[in-house]
Amino acid sequence: MKLLVGKHAGRNAVFAVNDDAATNLSLLSSDVGADLRSLLTNPELLQSLSARIAGSDKVAVGDIIPALPVERPGKTICLGLNYADHAKEGGYDMPSYPALFMRGLESLMPSGAPMVRPKSSTKLDYEAELMVIIGKGGRHISPDTALDHVFGYTVFNDGSVRDYQRKTPQWTPGKNFDNTGAVGPYVVTPDELPSGASGLRIESRVGSEILQSANTSEMMWPVHKTIATISEFATLNPGDMIAMGTPPGVGHARTPPRFLKPGEVIEVEIEGIGICSNPVVDED
Repeated sequence: MKLLVGKHAGRNAVFAVNDDAATNLSLLSSDVGADLRSLLTNPELLQSLSARIAGSDKVAVGDIIPALPVERPGKTICLGLNYADHAKEGGYDMPSYPALFMRGLESLMPSGAPMVRPKSSTKLDYEAELMVIIGKGGRHISPDTALDHVFGYTVFNDGSVRDYQRKTPQWTPGKNFDNTGAVGPYVVTPDELPSGASGLRIESRVGSEILQSANTSEMMWPVHKTIATISEFATLNPGDMIAMGTPPGVGHARTPPRFLKPGEVIEVEIEGIGICSNPVVDED
């Protein structure tokens, strides 16, 4: 199922999407709530609602203002250097263990919202990424069962302020400027995609300019191995999100560098999931 969390008629709700039409699941059951949180912990509810979607009232997807799929995710854990060619273009050695960092809530915003270039830098970069939303929590998860813990997949643009990212070996500052990490708008359940969302085309672009173009099969740590690795040191909970790293073609590695500018619209598209599109603006 393809799901969209967003505002319609003044209220946030969860919608099931079919082409350009959407069904408000929150109207079909008061147990659904205003984001995915209830469905993450009650997959049987989603199953029961699926049979009622065909005969329900529809709204236009274009009339829904996207919101974060999970309003307040507990953890957002991100992988760096998960595509070999991206590691090479950044001048890094091939990692033997995933490069992991975390993002705070204020750094995230939904598809459609402005991506903010901060006052302190002009080096706002783009990063097309697959994002995993955890449904079933756990610790010490086996790679063989790790995909059972995935509720769905969405699109992420890991907007990065490069000069701040490279001030120290730790990437936290450059990855946590407010309103730089775009999520969504759609969350697609695993039954609609290849196992581990592998084999999907992933691209970023501004207008007709294609910036990145690759395939999720090129990830060095696929989804099941990543979940298992993270769960060795951290308990994963429903609503936690994992960003799976970006392919080559980022702006700071180009000659000359190609950073995002106010007035541009940056799009990230993953085959079978959708397009995350955000206008770029200067900080107020």
